[in-house]
Amino acid sequence: MSDTPAADRPLTPILDRVQLPSDLKSLSDRELRQLADELRAETISAVSVTGGHLGAGLGVVELTVALHAVFDTPRDKIIWDVGHQCYPHKILTGRRDRIRTLRMENGLSGFTKRSESPFDPFGAGHSSTSISAALGFAMARELGGDPGDAIAVIGDGAMSAGMAFEAMNNAGHLGKRMIVVLNDNEMSIAPPTGAFSSYLTRLYTRGPFQELKAAAKGAVSLLPSPMQEGAKRARDMLKGMAVGGTLFEELGFSYIGPVDGHDLDQLLSLLRTVKTRATGPVLIHAVTKKGKGYAPAERALDKGHATAKFDVATGTQAKAKSNAPSYTSVFARALVDEAGRDDKIVAVTAAMPDGTGLNLFAERFPRRCFDVGIAEQHAVTFAAGLAAGGMKPFCALYSTFLQRGYDQVVHDVAIQRLPVRFAIDRAGLVGADGATHAGAYDIAFLANLPGMVVMAAADEAELVHMVATAAAHDEGPIAFRYPRGEGTGVDMPERGEPLEIGKARMIAEGKRVAILSFGTRLLEVMRAREALAARGVTPTVVDARFAKPLDRQMILQLAATHEALITIEEGSVGGFGSLVAQLLSDEGVFDHGLRFRQMVLPDTFIDHASAEAMYRDARMNAPDIEAKVLEVLGVAQIGDMRA
Repeated sequence: MSDTPAADRPLTPILDRVQLPSDLKSLSDRELRQLADELRAETISAVSVTGGHLGAGLGVVELTVALHAVFDTPRDKIIWDVGHQCYPHKILTGRRDRIRTLRMENGLSGFTKRSESPFDPFGAGHSSTSISAALGFAMARELGGDPGDAIAVIGDGAMSAGMAFEAMNNAGHLGKRMIVVLNDNEMSIAPPTGAFSSYLTRLYTRGPFQELKAAAKGAVSLLPSPMQEGAKRARDMLKGMAVGGTLFEELGFSYIGPVDGHDLDQLLSLLRTVKTRATGPVLIHAVTKKGKGYAPAERALDKGHATAKFDVATGTQAKAKSNAPSYTSVFARALVDEAGRDDKIVAVTAAMPDGTGLNLFAERFPRRCFDVGIAEQHAVTFAAGLAAGGMKPFCALYSTFLQRGYDQVVHDVAIQRLPVRFAIDRAGLVGADGATHAGAYDIAFLANLPGMVVMAAADEAELVHMVATAAAHDEGPIAFRYPRGEGTGVDMPERGEPLEIGKARMIAEGKRVAILSFGTRLLEVMRAREALAARGVTPTVVDARFAKPLDRQMILQLAATHEALITIEEGSVGGFGSLVAQLLSDEGVFDHGLRFRQMVLPDTFIDHASAEAMYRDARMNAPDIEAKVLEVLGVAQIGDMRA
């Protein structure tokens, strides 16, 4: 028998013994601490192979272990806000054997996903939804639905969004048992901005709240009865001034914190107490460090938020060779160029300065660039106010996030015909982030608004011209969309030139069938045309440029001089093709036998894969365009068709 004290003996690997969270129940606290270390190493190893969101997961390793050790998932529901931090959770919930398929075709999602596991009770991808969902689970429990606790884990950046406070206000009013863990790492995708971030900083820079609270209560109990009420009010004021808590408690939550989110012993003790004693809404304020435990992530400006595949030893990322500038960088440089000539141009984004390229704008024009935090509704109306005040705002948002500000686009911008310029990044299918981030709907939901101009760039040179067009357009709102990733490598103009509103451009003249392309499928259309030419078919190809207003003259001319017309766009049904169909119907063109087809994204949510694979599944690549042309012309065989 060994003489080495048990506490000093090396522990055998723990993670290999964990298949499901129930396996954590038999582990000692010391073993749970070792499990956390192994879980962090496994997360780093997995993301080095797949790429993905690294820093957020590393920051919640101890919290993940503690939550699963104390609560009884999946009966108890852990709802991870956004889902960037869910990789350690996936490893502990029966998905370790597939963790190296993250964000790959037919692999694990990079976010929580209900269809993937019963341990993912609520899907995510956008921020600030977790408290609302947790409250829904809590009230379902109260009404006889699924039993168990509801625990929302939300970051300080996500907490800055109005929806989070709407949910907390409602939860405090209802007063039912639920738990919110505020994962405060002072670091969302970009450094958090605004008064709320400063408020949280004050909370944990002046000592642990729970100690002050206990001391204050003890002191009050020693006072004579007539003085205790006044002392209580003074204590509450002191608590708010010194370390906060008042904001959350006024919303109806019992506030606990700040606590060290990497001290597993403290987390376990606290969560066990909350599990056994909480009766109403509780907020636990855990201070963590994004990228914790991996030096390259801790040193990175974004704390390893999103990373390509990388070498674990050095942190060096494997970057693909770039043959052309990204659309995002082209937009940013074009906007900086325009702003250098017009001091009324300002830029607004919602917590995505790097992702939208506005970090370049901020470096050049810091007073004219505004990151409003995770608050797309506010971003749109703020931009509307800037426009009403005589400025020329460019509101740069991802397509998927612009959805969150749609009422403001309608009510505050379109109805008032304010010249807000919407720069819509990540249009179309975006690859590994999957359905939650697909920019599939903006053409349809913008082009149906009266007075809205909607453009799509076919290549990076066109994007430069569309930035100039938007800068020069003062008659009302205008939007232009462009995809994620590299451009096509076309020659770039020295500066953008405003386009004629509603005017398409002829790319190649042909016979019998015309293809009207809106956006960057134009490259695939031209590849299809080349293949068709070898078969004796020479379609006419037009870059529509505008979904609204349409180039009525050109479209009607194409309809009059061709047997068939095909539209193609990187968007859902109800967009550009539908507008063209409406025009043709209104003009009675179909009465004369024109064959018309639309190529749009399918009426389904396409799972994550590479963008190329997603467009393959959507049947919108060159071979699919080629097949559509042959189908509409009634050519069943390659044969001897001659245009």
